Formats: sequence, structure tokens, C-alpha cells
Amino acid sequence: MPAARTRRARASRRRQRRMAAVTHDLTAGDWAALLDAWGGCAYCGAAGVALQKDCVLPISRGGRYTATNVVPACASCNASKCNDEVTGWLRRKKLDERAFLVRHAEVLRAVCPPAAPAAR
Repeated sequence: MPAARTRRARASRRRQRRMAAVTHDLTAGDWAALLDAWGGCAYCGAAGVALQKDCVLPISRGGRYTATNVVPACASCNASKCNDEVTGWLRRKKLDERAFLVRHAEVLRAVCPPAAPAAR
């Protein structure tokens, strides 16, 4: 099993480099607001289960932990999605892609209202 440990170690180092290369600005308050707004898993709707932070655009594809890119996901959905593009994954799992995208936009409007234009 030394090869498996080496592979895991390399993958861990790659993830650490990707995480260090971008700025993450998701606060504990943002995460609490997202949990309240979604009320369960953003993908399957499961409520009453432990929820994890899932990046809609995975870190491996240029995403980062921000209020606009993170949604709560159950362990099953988070592990299944892995680093896939969200709409393709939703289609493959036969989940309602349109419902997710509409709800995601509604939650973003509620949690991250647009900034007011600068005064002149």
C-alpha cells in the first residue's frame, strides 16, 4: 500500500497549493445565513442531516470558498459531485437542474444583496 499513500500525499499537496493560491472570504456568518436560506441540502433537499460546504464551481476548476460559490450539501451529494461541473452532475443524477439554479439565484439575492452604486 505504499503507492496508495504516496498518491494520497501528492493529491493532498496539490489541494493545499490550490487552496493557498486563491483568496477565500466565506465567513462563519455567511455560512450560517446560507444554511438558514437553503434549509437543507441544496441539491437533494435532505434536511436534518449534517451539511458540508460544497463549492458550486470546484476549487480544482478555479472556484473558491465565497458566499456566492458555496452551498450546503449532504455528505452523499458532496462526495458524489466531487469536482464535477454542477449542471452536468445534476443531469446525470436526474436531479432538477432548473430548480437548483433558480433557488441558487434566489438565495444569492437574499444572502448577498448587490452592492449599492458609489455616490458621485
